[in-house]
Amino acid sequence: MHNTTALLIELGAIILALGLLGRLAGRVGFSPIPLYLLAGLAFGHGGILPLQASEEFVATGAEIGVILLLLMLGLEYSASSLVTTLKTQYPSGAVDFVLNAAPGAVAALLLGWGPVAAVALAGVTWISSSGVIAKVLGDLGRTGNRETPVVLCVLVMEDLAMAVYLPILTALLAGVSLAGGSVTLLISLGTVGAVLYIALRHGRIVSRAVSSDNAEMLLLVVLGLTLLVAGVAQHLQVSAAVGAFLVGIALSEEVAEGAHGLLSPLRDLFAAVFFVFFGLHTDPADIPPVLLPALALAVVTMLTKIATGWWAARRAGIPSKGRWRTGGTLVARGEFSIVIAGLAVGTEPRIGPLATAYVLILVILGPLTARWTEPLASRLTRRPPDKPQNTTPVDQSEPVRAGG
Repeated sequence: MHNTTALLIELGAIILALGLLGRLAGRVGFSPIPLYLLAGLAFGHGGILPLQASEEFVATGAEIGVILLLLMLGLEYSASSLVTTLKTQYPSGAVDFVLNAAPGAVAALLLGWGPVAAVALAGVTWISSSGVIAKVLGDLGRTGNRETPVVLCVLVMEDLAMAVYLPILTALLAGVSLAGGSVTLLISLGTVGAVLYIALRHGRIVSRAVSSDNAEMLLLVVLGLTLLVAGVAQHLQVSAAVGAFLVGIALSEEVAEGAHGLLSPLRDLFAAVFFVFFGLHTDPADIPPVLLPALALAVVTMLTKIATGWWAARRAGIPSKGRWRTGGTLVARGEFSIVIAGLAVGTEPRIGPLATAYVLILVILGPLTARWTEPLASRLTRRPPDKPQNTTPVDQSEPVRAGG
């Protein structure tokens, strides 16, 4: 069969399957991410029917998927809101990092994978899934709840931390020396600071240069600018994903809103391709040996993430029920855990199967903990009613006789 023909057939089958899986997930009420990962496992190396002709194209699509995920994330926030969040919520971000990155780092060291893998696995267990959590909040009707801003603040802190974490991880994976890694980190911090400054002081000028009443022109300019900046960032070993995130932050609300609507379908398509690609490069036979460690890590980090949300909500003055809802909502891991594992799998291949099993577990448990953590905690912490005291007066007209 001609290579182009085989490519079209495989791509068509992949995209059609993704659409059907996404529809199935929507009817069940779960995130489609675990189904995309399972599809990749089924048709990857060691799967039922390995793909051949489309592998290179899917790899490129996966890179674009990561870039679009981070771009769309950046479009959600303005520079001023990010600065405000940094000033007011940094203690919650620090607690989140300590409680949820530490289990991953400790697990990697106990498994004998070394310090670089420990840094990577720390990121896998640390970052919650913004996409899954946003969907869960909408499905449960909690977008207007008092605790929801606390959830969003924790997610924003994690997203900002990615701008520092990803360059460090990239440098470590590339085997850069301490001096070289320091330079990379300084470049990253300088770039983030410069972009925030430009967005705060001159955001309207940047947006005016990008803006267009023609939807086609706006799509081409924003997408082209994002890919260009991502490529330059990767060349500087800062991370293409961080470059895309910064482009999103730099665009003002009007342009960001228009670009968000145009790019959402592309994001959804290429993000799905990314999850399939990650599954394609994970041999299903490698998952059973790491299933128990993944399950143990999932249980531990589910509890630490609930504790994180409870503490952050308590600090914000949220009542008890809202604290438990906050913690349960933050449990889901997803796209960013897979992004981090995808970067690290070249250095430590065993991270891939472990991260796949870990994300599969928590992306399924996440919506359940969001719904049931608060009712369960309320039931467990409810004080039993006091036993009623006997207030009947004792008749003392006759003496009490023993054995009577």
